[in-house]
Amino acid sequence: MEQFDVIVIGSGPAGEGAAMMLGKNHRRVAVVERYPEVGGGCTHWGTIPSKALRHSVKTIADARKNPLLRKLTAGLSITMPQLLSTATGVIDAQVEMRRRFYERNRVPVFEGMASFIDAHTLRIEAPNGEESQLAAERFVIASGSRPYRPPGLDFSHPRVLDSDTVLRYTDTPFGMTIYGAGVIGCEYASIFLNMGVKVTLVNTQDRLLSFMDEEIAEALSYHLRDQGCIIRHNEQFDHLEARTDDVLLHLKSGRSIKSDVLLWANGRTGNTDDLNLAALGLTPNGRGQLAVNAHYQTEVAHVFAVGDVIGPPALASAAYQQGGAVGRYILDPATPPRRLDLIPSGIYTIPEISSVGRNERELQEAGIPYEIGHTQFKSLARAQMTNQQVGMLKILFHAKTLEVLGVHCFGDNASEIVHIGQTVMASGDLNNLRYFIDTTFNYPTMAEGYRIAAYNGLNRLA
Repeated sequence: MEQFDVIVIGSGPAGEGAAMMLGKNHRRVAVVERYPEVGGGCTHWGTIPSKALRHSVKTIADARKNPLLRKLTAGLSITMPQLLSTATGVIDAQVEMRRRFYERNRVPVFEGMASFIDAHTLRIEAPNGEESQLAAERFVIASGSRPYRPPGLDFSHPRVLDSDTVLRYTDTPFGMTIYGAGVIGCEYASIFLNMGVKVTLVNTQDRLLSFMDEEIAEALSYHLRDQGCIIRHNEQFDHLEARTDDVLLHLKSGRSIKSDVLLWANGRTGNTDDLNLAALGLTPNGRGQLAVNAHYQTEVAHVFAVGDVIGPPALASAAYQQGGAVGRYILDPATPPRRLDLIPSGIYTIPEISSVGRNERELQEAGIPYEIGHTQFKSLARAQMTNQQVGMLKILFHAKTLEVLGVHCFGDNASEIVHIGQTVMASGDLNNLRYFIDTTFNYPTMAEGYRIAAYNGLNRLA
């Protein structure tokens, strides 16, 4: 039985972050991955294929709006499988690159299903049924998550999809109902709207993306409706009639919604069922998630958990950093917990949403005197040139010290633009709104929106 310093379960962003940090620091580390290729759900059936699909759909939608290209795309019909095929090359490139990471850092990857035998031993069941055992001083559970499937909903029916199976759907529906208006639901609503599909988005809450800045979330809501999306707030699932030619979603309010397919996008479940965590004395919550402390330790001190399996923020970017943080803590237990307030969120709707720091509601509740600086994208020369004029940049800053407290962006490339604000916010004593005024930005760029927003904010001060 092989012995390691650390065994990482899962090769998605969280597992890779931990394995690379430990491997590069000469720890004997191994990875166990149940899928034939490395990369986890992020690479194979989540982030990469869905964002590749989004990019393809947006490219076509932009071409149809461009006066120079409109005639070329008139009458052009592109199917869902054709759009999804563009992701294949990206996935292959990602897998090959990540496989080389493990090889160069001498981190062996064992293919198979992992389950605990005892506190320091894993059983690995290979695809061919053969079993082996590995031992380690510490473990990092980075097994990811999967779409939550409520009991009583028949996902074997071809018209009932979740965020994994929708990427294998072979048809382009005329109408789609999306149940769940969180990040995944809003992203797919945008994608299918831009494919010309009639979308009804059913939200269990009173507004979209309630964790986001309200003004930004309202901008997305307006834009979705402007594209033809029907949004139903404060609705709860009752039951579904999945028929031969359509589906009929029944809600507790008494409303029924008919469409070609249902996309269930209401929550995710941590992949902990098959790990035999009882052998460790660990019990996941009802969504299969594990509780951790500031260093991502579970209740069993030598077992860590990172990524989707610990719940929010459930972002690939955050997961990689969590894995790296575990690696640093194992190398040096004096390592302080990493900052959580500067993790950016990126929501890949069309257009994108991205934010970092606090929103207005949080500042109001904390009693912090703040002011706002705005830039509308339609006023930026770069946005006018690229015909991407929908959106805005919003800077929240302390009204007395001018410390930047939050940056919120809605529009094309928002997930790139937000990093400028993130860098300033992380700069300690240099974090000041005047940085954006004193810095020279290339012209024309979207980045100059920070300068305009900063002036706009200063003009609001008494």
